[in-house]
Amino acid sequence: MLDELRELYQEVILDHGRNPRNFRCLDHPDRTAEGYNPFCGDQLTLYVALGEDGRIADVAFEGKGCAISVASASLMSEILVGKTEAEAKALFAGFHKMCTEDDFDLLDAPDIDEEAFERLAVLSGVRQFPMRVKCATLAWHTLQAALSGEGRAQTE
Repeated sequence: MLDELRELYQEVILDHGRNPRNFRCLDHPDRTAEGYNPFCGDQLTLYVALGEDGRIADVAFEGKGCAISVASASLMSEILVGKTEAEAKALFAGFHKMCTEDDFDLLDAPDIDEEAFERLAVLSGVRQFPMRVKCATLAWHTLQAALSGEGRAQTE
């Protein structure tokens, strides 16, 4: 069973890595930021468009990186549409914990989007490989930079 689950996770990561969703430039983004992982060279530009209601209407990205980095950005771009900035920041906080803390329990996280975390769980295995955590979280750090107006993010 564990091997089957591992295979599924690998398939999802490879699919998003080879066929990333929302891999494009937005013509008129409301927020943008550049992200860079100096350890492996992953880099991306993230574009966020906000709707009139302040919710995230569209997310897109461009750049290059390993399968984990690209898959994470691809999954993130799908999950964030319709979320508020506060919800996006909460997702980042939970995702970062999921990728870095062995005792992370979804049930302990208040106000968590369970459906989003079920989709993001494919990346939770990176916590066993600390250098890969930076790959998985690059897009999310870049999102934080875009939402806060910093314009740049770097995983060190």
